[in-house]
Amino acid sequence: MFKRILSDTFLWALLAIAMLIGRFATLKQTIWAYLVLVAGLWLAWVVFGLIFQKYRRSYRESWLWQALLSLILTTVAVQVSCELILNHISFSISHINAFWFTNIVALMDLVIIVCLHYYKYALRMTEPMVEIEPRPEAQVTTPDAPRSAASLEAIHQSVIGITTEEHYQMLLQKAHLDNRQTKVICDREMFSLTQLTDYQYATIVDMTMLTKMKGVNRRLCLVNQKLPDNGRYICCYRPQEYIKAKILSTYPPVINYIVYTFWFLYRRVMPRLMLTSRLYYDMSRGRRRMMSKTEALGRLYYCGFEVEEIIPMDHIEYIIARRRSQPQPQDANKVYGPLISLSRVCENYEIKQFYKFRTMHPYAEYIQQYVFDSRGGMNIADKSDDDWRITSWGRILRKYWLDELPMLINWLKGDVKLVGVRPLSRAMFSEYPKDLQFKRTRCKPGLIPPFYVDHPQTFEELYASEHAYLDEYLAHPVRTDFKYFFLTLKSILFKHMHSA
Repeated sequence: MFKRILSDTFLWALLAIAMLIGRFATLKQTIWAYLVLVAGLWLAWVVFGLIFQKYRRSYRESWLWQALLSLILTTVAVQVSCELILNHISFSISHINAFWFTNIVALMDLVIIVCLHYYKYALRMTEPMVEIEPRPEAQVTTPDAPRSAASLEAIHQSVIGITTEEHYQMLLQKAHLDNRQTKVICDREMFSLTQLTDYQYATIVDMTMLTKMKGVNRRLCLVNQKLPDNGRYICCYRPQEYIKAKILSTYPPVINYIVYTFWFLYRRVMPRLMLTSRLYYDMSRGRRRMMSKTEALGRLYYCGFEVEEIIPMDHIEYIIARRRSQPQPQDANKVYGPLISLSRVCENYEIKQFYKFRTMHPYAEYIQQYVFDSRGGMNIADKSDDDWRITSWGRILRKYWLDELPMLINWLKGDVKLVGVRPLSRAMFSEYPKDLQFKRTRCKPGLIPPFYVDHPQTFEELYASEHAYLDEYLAHPVRTDFKYFFLTLKSILFKHMHSA
């Protein structure tokens, strides 16, 4: 209550200051009359606000309407009381001024109430958090036996009712639809999944696209629970790139990019931001989202699966994954804003959070090892050109180091120094040689790495570059950082070195 009264007091003070600035040429007596009027209106505002319970603290769903009603009653009561008082006393200021003063404060208060209510509404997602419970080792309970012809034909009709014969033949081969250990789910809702007995089937084929599911992670966690150890899950999604190409080819030039921009903001950006995600889900029921390849694979890894194969079919990609572990601890509402916090290995093996602007698609952090393995290890020479997890605008941010600007917060906090080896993720740190790991943990990481001085093209050259810097730094800390700082400036100004 006190904070809200203080907020209203601040609004009246702003009004008084604006009034003084706007009437600086008036007589001193008139200025004092205006101040007395504003002070009297403020007092009446607070008193009537208390009477009509304007300052009560309640953030239920109906709170907005209660707050608006209290605001209206308070505004009307202040204006009526002011009219009655000014009509019975001699005052140098017209009651019209009191009317406008009250309405101005009421309008500002209305904006605050609406914004506050929307903020509370946006943070209250109706979807409950998924609780991950430990489970014992489990094997499939259905015997390995062929399916009857009638049962297979029923599955055939269900699948071609959703997709094409070509897709069915691919699933027949890859998912072994003719085996009793395979279950096909064609229901968009999760009712069919909840009715399955745990560990009953070795393979679950989900014909509902990930982009059309309501509560994707909840569904994936439920599948994880139903499958036995190493059980297979086959799902599909429509890639974001296909939707973009379709929109651009459907509409005429210029208009097509305008349409795609609005579509992208609605289907892609709104579900990812904290203040718009709930509004989006209430409007669309969480369906028909745009989903990149990175997000589709990342969600699977986040929910305990490991991707084995990706099969493109027309405008749809099928993903064959195996259950490898329990899902990671689930967030009630996992959103992805422009500013991210990443865990990094620092001095003395301490894990600290570092800030950056997002340059990768959502869930990219969960498939880092998958990208390493699929490419036979990371090659720093082509990281920025070939890592499909990076967004188009992310490449621009990385090229000019704009993504690293938030790390200045870590510098001010003392987590890093100006020059030093770059802090690494656990996955990348584990790829380093043991002796280099040990040297790294003896020094505080830095914003400007020796990478920009030596320009290594392979990991072996990178290791040698960091060894040389760390050995020199451990012997002469100040002189080494001073030297590398100016060598980095030379690389940027004369060799056009940019971020990887």
